Amino acid sequence: MNGVTPFGERLAAAFDAHGRLCVGLDPHASLLDVWGQPDSAEGVREFGLRVIEAAAGRVGILKPQVAFFERHGAAGYAALERLLREARDAGLLVIADVKRGDIGSSVAAYGEAWLTPGSSLEADAMTISAYQGLGSIEQVSRSADAAGKGLFVLAATSNPEAAAIQRAVLQQSSRAGSTVAQAITHGVIGWNERRADAAGGDLGSMGVVFGATVDLRLAGIDTDAEPPRPGLPVLAPGFGHQGAEPGDLRLRFGSYASGVIASESRSLLGAGPEGIADAIARRIDQYGAAIG
Repeated sequence: MNGVTPFGERLAAAFDAHGRLCVGLDPHASLLDVWGQPDSAEGVREFGLRVIEAAAGRVGILKPQVAFFERHGAAGYAALERLLREARDAGLLVIADVKRGDIGSSVAAYGEAWLTPGSSLEADAMTISAYQGLGSIEQVSRSADAAGKGLFVLAATSNPEAAAIQRAVLQQSSRAGSTVAQAITHGVIGWNERRADAAGGDLGSMGVVFGATVDLRLAGIDTDAEPPRPGLPVLAPGFGHQGAEPGDLRLRFGSYASGVIASESRSLLGAGPEGIADAIARRIDQYGAAIG
């Protein structure tokens, strides 16, 4: 790894130091109003700076939802660049929720934007789609690995309209008979296994996105199976506002629970600038009790 610390190792350190809670940085217009900020690039910047200040030292992981910055155009991206830099300088592990996906060369270029050390948009990991097949993310997987970065591949998301595709059964592939979600999950597990000897560590550097409110069994994911080795990072949005609670974590994720990143946004951000620190502290305690 040429002296580069793998993402999985840094994620495990964040778990050990701060627990599983990930603060989602989602500057919805309604939340900006709660925080007394205008719905503008300047507003999302000031909102983000104050969220980072509240999160730093309390949690280990921040997940900015890029769409809410992108809607403000170039000025929104400038604000995001500032926030990415501030968050990483504050010691937060940053997962850029960009959900990029395309043919190999194009998705590799997305990886260059979000995962290249020194890039103005540099994050520690990014969300990605493999709708064009797992082979389409091979190149970005290799470059992310070389830079000590992480990827989270969409597998079983919580939006209801995704179920028809993600639970569809493959007919022609080495994973014929598997659901799409299951095939993606096993592909990611296999990638981590192939890298384990070189990267080491208890957690792999490539993970999946499982919605926290999804019945994973309906998506073909066996939560009673033997836990993968190395462990599988699981980015799990849907805690808090969408209905999943810390006490549900082990029941919902079973053998994958050890790698779960519990992402919350509106349930924390809705507390406003005066209440967010206390809201974060309460949830950290609850996740700690749930994991044991």
